Amino acid sequence: MAIAKAERLMNLALCLLGTRRPLSKRELRESIEAYMEAGSDDSFNRMFERDKDDLRELGLVIETVENLDGEVGYLARRDSNRLPPITLDAEEAAALGLAAKVWQQARLAGAASGALQKLRAAGLPEDVDPYGSHGALEPHIPVHEAAFEPLMLACRDRRPVVFDYRKANAAQPGTRHVEPWALECWRGHWYLAGFDRDRGAERVFRLSRITGKVRARAGRYTAEVPDVVTVRETVAGWAGEIADRSALIRLRSGAGYPLRAKAVSVRELGDGWDELEIPYGHGLDALLVEFGPDVVVVEPAELRAEVIDRLRAVAKG
Repeated sequence: MAIAKAERLMNLALCLLGTRRPLSKRELRESIEAYMEAGSDDSFNRMFERDKDDLRELGLVIETVENLDGEVGYLARRDSNRLPPITLDAEEAAALGLAAKVWQQARLAGAASGALQKLRAAGLPEDVDPYGSHGALEPHIPVHEAAFEPLMLACRDRRPVVFDYRKANAAQPGTRHVEPWALECWRGHWYLAGFDRDRGAERVFRLSRITGKVRARAGRYTAEVPDVVTVRETVAGWAGEIADRSALIRLRSGAGYPLRAKAVSVRELGDGWDELEIPYGHGLDALLVEFGPDVVVVEPAELRAEVIDRLRAVAKG
């Protein structure tokens, strides 16, 4: 099995940092498994030169030393690759502490917790609350979807993915081939923005509708990644937060608070019912169905038909 480049770079860096004397190419090849599997000398030399350049771009100071026999060796002295002392004022440390708390529910929780414990050693005064003046508020970004971590890594590494996705109005999921751009949390749900290869256009996917595993694919992106990815704006438009038309519904008094929060206007009708005008966008039919007999759609007719179809499907199921 091919060894990942990140692991190969890490092994090379550890060898160069751990040696007390310069190591030759031959010694490095005999010490690092990936280099042993490189095949020909030319393949190894190309791989080693690329890796050395990559480590230098990442900031590792690698010295090239020639010994008495004319053989070239390499090492990375620890004193040349030591980070300067980290100093944080109270506000900077509080901001980092708050950021670490955000990820408590994700698989990044362990790393975030470890970083949080090191904040005081990095300069946080003992009498400073790591959550600032808002210690009673603990922000959380819910990350319950199994698709989150593989998609986060795919966005970082610019790696295409394949997954099965169930649309809101579909009975069965369909396969999507996507070049992931960015993940963003909006109103308690995670969304992925990317280029849908099958449709040849930008799409936004809700992670909770991804079924099964996210599979990474080899190869480069075929579409250019935009400088700004507007995940929230796209989702808000679909959800009816940004819409150029409205729907008129009747809602039982005292029910449907989420709908009332969306309402442009509310009028009391009497007999236990109110009339609401709400923005009409993608997914509104699914939202209205959740309130069952407490909601009646007045207009538009297409929305009324969509809600009735959904209710019939629920009754049959």
